[in-house]
Amino acid sequence: MANLTLLLAEGTNEPTAFGLDATVWVSLAMLVFLGILVWKKVPAAIGAMLDNRISEISKQLKEAEGLRLEAEALKGEYEAKLAAAAKEAEEMRARADAEAQALVAKAKSDATALIARRKQMAEERIAAAEANALAEVRTAAAQAATEAAAKLIAEKHDAATDKALVDKAIASVAKS
Repeated sequence: MANLTLLLAEGTNEPTAFGLDATVWVSLAMLVFLGILVWKKVPAAIGAMLDNRISEISKQLKEAEGLRLEAEALKGEYEAKLAAAAKEAEEMRARADAEAQALVAKAKSDATALIARRKQMAEERIAAAEANALAEVRTAAAQAATEAAAKLIAEKHDAATDKALVDKAIASVAKS
């Protein structure tokens, strides 16, 4: 180890070729490599490739912008359709409410008319029953009066009284 340290400290000889050290050779190789790249037009090819990629990306950005605008237009269209559908639904609800109110009003008027008709029919039946009962009472009263009159006549009249009544009836018919 001591020998290695001593060699480094004294300075070492670096390898050379044709009197040029490694740094010069690396620099020359680099210049030759760059020269070949320029001679084969590699920077132009790289530039063309980058330009193509830039144009492709630009084209994609334009397409994306167009798609974004189309999506916004569709969004606006669907928002308008949604608003129209909401308005139509509100109109349908309003019509349904109006129809329901009309049906309720009609049902009330129909029920009132039905009640009035049934009341009228009941009153007519009551009146008919009263008239029938009155006729029955009159018939019964007439029959009772006839029977009572016949009984009274039978009890209180004799042939002489009947002769006087018949003569009186004949006289009144003769005057007429």
